[in-house]
Amino acid sequence: MKRLLLILFTVHCSLFALSNPVDELLERIDKGASAKFKIEKVKSQKDFFELDQAGKKVVVRGNTWVNIASGVNWYLKYYAGIHLSWNQMQAKLPAVLPAVTKKERHETDLTLRYDFNYCTFSYSMPFWGWERWEKEIDWMALHGVNLPLAIVGEECVWRNMLLKLGYTEKEVGEFIAGPAFLAWWEMNNLEGWGGPLPLSWYARQEKLQKQILARMKQLDMHPVLPGYCGMVPHDAKQKLGLNVADAGLWNGFQRPANLLPTDARFSEIATLYYNELTKLFGKADYYSMDPFHESNDDPTIDYAKAGEAMMQAMKRVNPNAVWVIQGWTENPRPQMVDGMKPGDLLVLDLFSECRPMFGIPSIWKREEGYKQHGWLFCMLENFGANVGMHGRMDQLLDNFFSRNVKGGKSNEDTCKGIGFTMEGSENNPVMFELMSELPWRPEKFTKESWVKAYVKARYGVEDATIEKAWMILANSIYNCPAGNNQQGPHESIFCGRPSLNNFQASSWSKMKNYYDPADTKEAARLMNSVAEKYRGNNNFEYDLVDITRQALADQARQQYQHTIADYKGFARKAFDQDTARFLDMLLMQDKLLGTRSEFRLGHWTQDAVNAGVTPEEKKLYEWNARVQITTWGNRYCADTGGLRDYAHKEWQGLLKDFYYPRWKAYFDALAAQMKAQTAPQPELLGGGPNATKTAAELFQMALPQEVQIDYYAMEEPWTLQQNPYSAAPEGSPVDVAKEAIDLMFHF
Repeated sequence: MKRLLLILFTVHCSLFALSNPVDELLERIDKGASAKFKIEKVKSQKDFFELDQAGKKVVVRGNTWVNIASGVNWYLKYYAGIHLSWNQMQAKLPAVLPAVTKKERHETDLTLRYDFNYCTFSYSMPFWGWERWEKEIDWMALHGVNLPLAIVGEECVWRNMLLKLGYTEKEVGEFIAGPAFLAWWEMNNLEGWGGPLPLSWYARQEKLQKQILARMKQLDMHPVLPGYCGMVPHDAKQKLGLNVADAGLWNGFQRPANLLPTDARFSEIATLYYNELTKLFGKADYYSMDPFHESNDDPTIDYAKAGEAMMQAMKRVNPNAVWVIQGWTENPRPQMVDGMKPGDLLVLDLFSECRPMFGIPSIWKREEGYKQHGWLFCMLENFGANVGMHGRMDQLLDNFFSRNVKGGKSNEDTCKGIGFTMEGSENNPVMFELMSELPWRPEKFTKESWVKAYVKARYGVEDATIEKAWMILANSIYNCPAGNNQQGPHESIFCGRPSLNNFQASSWSKMKNYYDPADTKEAARLMNSVAEKYRGNNNFEYDLVDITRQALADQARQQYQHTIADYKGFARKAFDQDTARFLDMLLMQDKLLGTRSEFRLGHWTQDAVNAGVTPEEKKLYEWNARVQITTWGNRYCADTGGLRDYAHKEWQGLLKDFYYPRWKAYFDALAAQMKAQTAPQPELLGGGPNATKTAAELFQMALPQEVQIDYYAMEEPWTLQQNPYSAAPEGSPVDVAKEAIDLMFHF
């Protein structure tokens, strides 16, 4: 009995000791870590965190749990040499923490720090469960996020609403998209693709969203819930007798319709939506709505009345709520928001590091900025969750610290914070680390000084060779210049559909050369030269693979040019040799990426399969996962709509089984064409069927013809397969990276 009481007392004391969410976060980083810190939450009108010392304990204080977590992260990086990011959310802390010898305080007026793009929920996290979400919320807290978009389970709200409006389960399934495409359904871009969702999915997502919201609120975050912006199924006019505007097609997909604000039932349907949302997930202080996303102006829509109707519906739920809207292409339309009161609208300037809508020269510049409305300085960084090193360090720093010279005299006052608005996460941790620190740094600093400190924090060591490698990267691939508007990383040559003029892999990347591939090659050489010393250092091995991967992709682009030059010069022997080398580089990339689970196709497909309960569900979810990263849509949407390879990935498994066959088939076709050209070609003589052809037509026939391959016919069968891919790493990153370096440097 005494022993039982002692156990209960010990458990009680343990629970009491972990009386705050930051202590709990510390325990998830390293068991026992919370005992080494003293966490103090104090009231303050100013957002701040402070580092201090009390005996052997490090003191971290602040006015919110998120700000305190930001202080913990600052301490771990700059005192303990521990960097936590997506590839490493746990670490072993020293038995005795380095002391804070002088109190350090950081304050900010940028009180809102936002996270997520709608696309992130489909490109990175459609199949995440609570275990992975818990790590992501920890990452957010450590990086200062207090305004996260929270749209998991939105489909549950819509299902309940549509059933009450008279739609059948079958009709609901035809409207709501599948797991990997929910983001574009939510943004009014498409209907039904990837579905129908099984009922178990709705139960899974409802439970998950409730867990997510509870943890976010525990950490003093303000979740941004999805609001109602007038979207209805495209058949709502026939089904419900509603007055709607047909939104047409989006890259070949049927778009949902827009319920006109003048329709007598707009208020009724909006209220029904918010009632269902509130019933499931409660009320919010912020609601996200992006009406008329990526669409041309429609003369049948009164945008001012539409904005007013949406705002009124939201305010009926919470009179103090704020409408969050993406600043993207035509949105927010001035006629929709000009009449709104200051404080009621918060604009996410989605691509501030490249195409801000304020002040500095930009193709999207608005002379008056966002006028009276609050806005957030955001970093988009990544499109399609493509794998590739990329950043705009100088632009990011210049644009952020020149906020006081934005067009429109009130814009400095109306900037309320920052935002991470990436389409895909879990990439380029250096850029997200830099962005997360900007609110806490009062004066502009040089990227060189920051990168040096980052390297020490990232690896826990000072090493001149590693610093040199990172300085090369910071001044080349991580310094995309102003005027270059490409969407995210330099796309890998391996991932594009083969042709005689391969450059960008996706339709809209706007790629433009801005760094010398010799730079990434030299950075990879330097990292590999010291790799043996850091074998087992998780952050180093992740970066070693990523940097070597980037260098190999860049060298393969040059190898491709050699190969095509051989073809055009009819150098058949050289063509065979260069083709073989290009394909060897592709397979080496596959082997290299296989050494880290983060770069393996299996980590994506396994999550998809594990999200299913029945064999049918597992098959549907895996198909969703495979289609999204390859064809994206059906034949029409992939080819004519241009969506194919938009979400391409340099991942082990995908390289070997999807991209390699495309390139092999293409090179084989070129070789066959070259061989055929050495034989007599009577069809080019003037007799027979060609007797009536003109000289110009015969001349055109004699020219080399681009090989025509039906790539979709090659690609679709792979999306239907169910062969398993493992997420477990194979081989040593250090050893295989050396093999890749040897291949790059030795012809």
